[in-house]
Amino acid sequence: MADYSHLLDDTERGFLDMLSRFAAEEIAPHAAKTDESATFVHSQIAALAATGMMGANLPEAWGGADISAHALFEGVATIAGACASTVSALTAHYLATDSLLIGGDDALRARLLPATAEGRLLGAFGLTEPNAGSDPGDMRTRAQREGDGWRIRGRKCFISNGGVADFIVVYAVTDPAAAHRGISAFVLEKGTAGLVPGRVEQTMGLRGGHVWELDIDCHVPDANRVGAEGTGFRTAMKVLDNGRVEVAAMCVGIARAALTAARDWAKTRIIGGEPLANRQGIRWMLADMETDLAAAELLGHEAARQRHAGQRFTAAASRAKLFASEAAGRIADQAIQIHGGYGYTRDFPLERHARDLRIMRIYEGSSEIQRNIISGLMLA
Repeated sequence: MADYSHLLDDTERGFLDMLSRFAAEEIAPHAAKTDESATFVHSQIAALAATGMMGANLPEAWGGADISAHALFEGVATIAGACASTVSALTAHYLATDSLLIGGDDALRARLLPATAEGRLLGAFGLTEPNAGSDPGDMRTRAQREGDGWRIRGRKCFISNGGVADFIVVYAVTDPAAAHRGISAFVLEKGTAGLVPGRVEQTMGLRGGHVWELDIDCHVPDANRVGAEGTGFRTAMKVLDNGRVEVAAMCVGIARAALTAARDWAKTRIIGGEPLANRQGIRWMLADMETDLAAAELLGHEAARQRHAGQRFTAAASRAKLFASEAAGRIADQAIQIHGGYGYTRDFPLERHARDLRIMRIYEGSSEIQRNIISGLMLA
């Protein structure tokens, strides 16, 4: 596994060293129980607040850690390797705060962002609907002017943190005739009348990072609008570029954990009087896994480089998310294979890694959507 410390300054290296110890001591020991009980990661998120990770995506001006995109990538990977449920709740929080950072005005940012960076507020990102997943253009949630604010009606689904968040950035159609340019974003705060979380989805993986359906029939003041009317789609697409780099980081972190487990098992598991690692077939499997991981890391850090430089990084984010999500799935599967029957048991974390990774090829734009984005930009 490659060392990317040369991309970081001394403060960032110190931050990541601290975070690595914290993840190993405070997050990883609870991962199996969290998965088994499907308990939301309240305590892990509360603990993360003390590390600065809740605001790691934000600049210092809004209370954030003000670290580089490279350091953020490695920080997300570190938490992911310890507990994927925890990192899923964390990165969903980033989607909400990025929405405010990218699309909001200073008044809204000042009201919410410092508290989110301190971990006093948890955010959620309300884009997906039952009939509008990969294409927000099919969105049916409507926002219409009513008095001094807006009446928002609709339903969202698969909203990470949705039932426990202190606020949700909800995207809704304000001008049906304007297609994508008719989408706006609004902050719905916890306790708002008419914001009703439905059931928690019973998911295959990320069982401690819950996703909810949300029924919405709310009035919100105009001050809760995120940016100008009609700018929601543009904000959401920029947020998803960030989010796709973070999904790549999540995949890299889980893949690192799976590969480390497979390498260590191969070196210590004795079959026929010798370690598995002495067998060419196992060595080739490990070599392929390491190559997949190295490529995912490189694509992820290239997207992070472009993000940090302020360049348009849509294609780089899609490449990183596409490759890392599919490569990590291969790595986890091969790690199970190397462990044999033991890898299929819950005595080892590999089956959990495989389940947690499966969603990475679907959410924040499926692999097929990433291929459409990449090819569309190629052919433009």
